[in-house]
Amino acid sequence: MAVRAERVQATRESILAAAERLFAEHGVFAVSNRQISEAAGQGNTAAVGYHFGTKTDLVRAIIRRHTEDIDRIRTSMVAEVAGSTDLRDWIACLLRPNIEHLASLPRPSWFARFSAQVMTDPELRTIMVDESLGEPSLREAVDGMNRCLPELPVEVRMERGEMVRQLTMHMTAERERALAEGTPTARSSWHDAATGLIDAIVGLLLAPVTPAQDDSKEKP
Repeated sequence: MAVRAERVQATRESILAAAERLFAEHGVFAVSNRQISEAAGQGNTAAVGYHFGTKTDLVRAIIRRHTEDIDRIRTSMVAEVAGSTDLRDWIACLLRPNIEHLASLPRPSWFARFSAQVMTDPELRTIMVDESLGEPSLREAVDGMNRCLPELPVEVRMERGEMVRQLTMHMTAERERALAEGTPTARSSWHDAATGLIDAIVGLLLAPVTPAQDDSKEKP
């Protein structure tokens, strides 16, 4: 029984790795279960459905494959800065765990590009958000960030929060792609790349807010 369980686990891992790579390269819905099975070295083309069910279930499994390590790093960081009133501390808690995890992966890695693909689809985006926001450490980091921005109007905070997500997602995906292809990067390490992102995001969040214009006073 133990040998069979190990074989099943190895099959699942090979499917997850193949699916993550193919989804990162081509997009989730452009890749068939048959292609994933072949890339994973599975002679049975029904292996993906047998082990994971629907494509949505497969995407969720890939995300969970990474979130445990990310949450472990973030939990430690949040504990270290508890009570801080420095916005930079909380932005670091939001960004560095993901980027440290990417740095720990064998090269080429695919998770940043996979995440970017998932976030472009409304249904799959919900899975990514649910799996991430369900972690207490992330909620604590977001709460800490918001406590440092009391003067920022709610609607502006939401808008800039989306800017932060887009900037982080696409910058990490682009760096991952460049490393995989051997092309130059602006920063020499993932650690330094995180520092640059934190600098930019702190500036973005603390930027002045232009008062909304009263459209009723505009000239025809």
